[in-house]
Amino acid sequence: MERFGEKLRILRQRHNLTVRELAGKLEVNSHSHIVQIEAGKSKPSIDLLLKIMALFNVPCDRLIKDELDLDA
Repeated sequence: MERFGEKLRILRQRHNLTVRELAGKLEVNSHSHIVQIEAGKSKPSIDLLLKIMALFNVPCDRLIKDELDLDA
């Protein structure tokens, strides 16, 4: 799950969202939490992971398995 932050950043940018906009859509109180996740300094909770999967319509394995890319 080392690439999770990278994948989240790619998804956010593909959807033309700012960090603040993404935090709002995910109902995260602080956009800095998203920044920390994207930087690889923090990992998402299961609840947040489920919200990300639903928002971007991405299967869990694509997000958490480092050997898998987002597009396949």
